Amino acid sequence: MVSQRSGHPCHVTPPTAPSTALLTDHYELTMLQAALAAGTAERRSVFELFPRRLPEGRRYGVVAGVGRALDAIEAFRFDETVLSVLEDVVDEPTREWLAAYRFSGDVWGYPEGETYFPHSPLLVVESTFAEAVLLETVLLSIYNHDSAIASAASRMTMVSCERPCLEMGSRRTHEEAAVAAARAAYVAGFAGTSNLAARQRYGVPTSGTSAHSFTLLHDTEADAFRAQVASLGEGTTLLVDTYDIAEAVRVGVEVAGPGLGAVRLDSGDLGWLAQQVRDQLDSLGATGTRIIVTSDLDEYAIAALAAAPVDGYGVGTQLVTGSGHPTSGFVYKLVAREGEGGAMVPVAKKSADKVSYGGRKYALRRRGPAGTAEAEVVGTGRVPENDGDDRELLVPLVRAGEVVGREPLDVARERHLRSRAELPVAAQQMSRGEPVIPTIRLD
Repeated sequence: MVSQRSGHPCHVTPPTAPSTALLTDHYELTMLQAALAAGTAERRSVFELFPRRLPEGRRYGVVAGVGRALDAIEAFRFDETVLSVLEDVVDEPTREWLAAYRFSGDVWGYPEGETYFPHSPLLVVESTFAEAVLLETVLLSIYNHDSAIASAASRMTMVSCERPCLEMGSRRTHEEAAVAAARAAYVAGFAGTSNLAARQRYGVPTSGTSAHSFTLLHDTEADAFRAQVASLGEGTTLLVDTYDIAEAVRVGVEVAGPGLGAVRLDSGDLGWLAQQVRDQLDSLGATGTRIIVTSDLDEYAIAALAAAPVDGYGVGTQLVTGSGHPTSGFVYKLVAREGEGGAMVPVAKKSADKVSYGGRKYALRRRGPAGTAEAEVVGTGRVPENDGDDRELLVPLVRAGEVVGREPLDVARERHLRSRAELPVAAQQMSRGEPVIPTIRLD
């Protein structure tokens, strides 16, 4: 897209797996200590991760971070180094319990790339209270961040008119958040990223050529272009707005020839400039040279460029900040626990504006005869009845402590495109609105 592009490497180096056990809040461990002392820590429990609502004005959301969450569960271990940090946090019996910690429960969830709506039970964790409560913060931090990025990315790729989008926001966020953002954007349809760690860890395709500093390094713009073309070939992308755009386009075609791969515009009125540059390129015989635009793009700016002769978009700041919604607002709540006689008892929070609904949830996407989504149906204690056109949404992710739901990113990417395509046409509107389908709760 923006230039010399590398696809999936033959071998993806797996991410290192330091313990994730301290990616949590202090009170998770103090709750554990108190529950161990009270004899309630081993009660069977069901926790659910879900949104009470969509970010304001959004019509749908996108689930991302599932694979990262599974990695985090596997790496949630209290080794000696971790336990040494907890000496003045919890007592010795609790630390002894933590030393043997291994999640042994079951996890069900919406698969990565799936769309979601208010009260969708995105993750259902079934285990003991002690095992499940410790995962709250790390699961929320992954899901809230990655789903916010994927939800923004989905809106961008939906309005891009199938022109490729490249994630290039690494310098606008925390270095580790940048890697997760690149991964989430790829799930939601981005063609690739500029972030090399995302390539190493997850196999996300990478691309990039040069910045303004490369042009400024050389005595003339022509010298910079010659150096770049000599190194990267005529198919490279030249950045043409360091000085005078029209002159840079002329020099670029002169240096690379009519086979110049692309030019990039990073400032100004991008729609007007793209038309001027297209006309100039065509007049110079470079009819196949693409025009790539960058510069603080969001979904609204991308939609506004639909009629412009633009061939691709590089998106940074707005993507990695969720385009105004940097978190998804997910919560993780206890919805059922073991009661007298071993029966599971629904439990729920009744606080004003923060209500939860008790009981283990099941979900399906109700669809009409044409395959268009009509509702998110959430059943409590039982799977909602499937009328033949519907899709069950929860899949097994962890069974008896063993991860069973890991899958390639390309599978999640394809799933997202299918899930988004079945939504009503109103999902394509960029104006603020209500969720595009209702959530129906069945008690």
